[in-house]
Amino acid sequence: MTLLDPVGAAPHRILGLVGSAASGFPPAEAPLGLPSVPLRRWWRAAVGAILSAVNFLVFAFLDLADLALCLFFRIADDVIEGKSSPPCYCWSGGRGKENQEEEGVSETLYGRRNIFWGIRLVRSSSSSSLSSSSRKKGSVKKGGGRRSPRWSDCCCQTCISWTEKGEEKLHLVLREPPTQDTHRHCSGSSTENIIFLHGFLSSSSLWAETVFPNLSAFASENCRLFAVDLLGFGKSPKPGDRLYTLKDHVEMIEKTVINPFQLGSFHLVAHSMGCIIALAIAERHPGLVKSVSLVAPPCFSSGEVTSHTLLRRLAPKEIWPPGKLGVSIMSWYEHLGRSICFIVCRYHTKWEWILRLLTKRDLNFKMVDLTKHTHHSAWHTMHNVICGVAKSTERFLEALSRSGVPACLIHGSEDRVVPVEYGHAMKLKVPHLDLRVISGADHSSVIIGRERDFTADLERFWFSSAL
Repeated sequence: MTLLDPVGAAPHRILGLVGSAASGFPPAEAPLGLPSVPLRRWWRAAVGAILSAVNFLVFAFLDLADLALCLFFRIADDVIEGKSSPPCYCWSGGRGKENQEEEGVSETLYGRRNIFWGIRLVRSSSSSSLSSSSRKKGSVKKGGGRRSPRWSDCCCQTCISWTEKGEEKLHLVLREPPTQDTHRHCSGSSTENIIFLHGFLSSSSLWAETVFPNLSAFASENCRLFAVDLLGFGKSPKPGDRLYTLKDHVEMIEKTVINPFQLGSFHLVAHSMGCIIALAIAERHPGLVKSVSLVAPPCFSSGEVTSHTLLRRLAPKEIWPPGKLGVSIMSWYEHLGRSICFIVCRYHTKWEWILRLLTKRDLNFKMVDLTKHTHHSAWHTMHNVICGVAKSTERFLEALSRSGVPACLIHGSEDRVVPVEYGHAMKLKVPHLDLRVISGADHSSVIIGRERDFTADLERFWFSSAL
């Protein structure tokens, strides 16, 4: 039998200590000024126990706070919005799992635990009306249905401009070659079409501020660039009657770019969450996709197939470092997250004014993009796209492998959001995948800070794939 201590010390060390005690000699002393080995070990165990206790107390308090805010928003929504108020996910009586999967709704929306409920949080039966409405066209209903924007959402001109348009389409940043007619469709053109998809809490600015200004003269004359704000982000529509499933995002890209411009072929470039959408498009349109460039994709190994597993990995309930606590609150607590969005996103124009006043300069696009969403759009996209497609990721990778479409994966060696090990796991699933690891880069700096090199890498890949 192997003897182990409470904090996992090596067995031979424990046996050595036991032997010393049996022979009557004390264990060797540590160097001057340092506690002995057993003391350091028990000190670490004590600190770990204290942190675990604090961690439990903090999240117990957050469970209670989210429950209180649930009641508050339930009353406030009924008073302000009446029947147009959409339900939350805190009440029992949800529909079956088969229907959930069919609609692309993640089980993490209705399967989060709260110790004060004593039961699993499940979707309310009334939320089935929201699911069914998501299948309809996403126009906002006037005089009935669900109000969008809601009373807790921003109503500035930038955030609600989509409500004034007759047709619901994504915001698009289009860069045409200088010799091309802007209004000419692309079906018969030799121009390379590139569709750019941003990640979570970002926008088309990611590409307009990094790749677009750094294109070579040859690429500028031979590429047509489409950068979209995904549904619910940036300047794109943020309807309250959508569940922001993967299908919703793909269909809106088809409606905004692929179909109107009659694209006979195109390349895909995506960062982070956008990679999931890019893989879904590649599976849906294998004959149109000429190449796929994935940057730090959150595609996890085949053993992690459940939505709950991904949620726990991406947003562990931990209080340290502070960034983890923030991600946990926004991912696990529907009403705490909505409260934060009410304070930060609803008044983003005031916060931006204050920051510009303090810094005496324009704000970085990354900071501005963080607030350009509603809680409804971000909450559902996080769960239904990032967590909800856990079981589909392997299917997407198998489809990419079968199609033989040229694909590259650019990953930072210091990425802590999506560790580079997952890039190597994807390489095993897609043998022809060109994996490029950027030394010293993290989830953002794999692009930002090396814009020129990043753009040059993309161009070489586009034109080699076009041959």
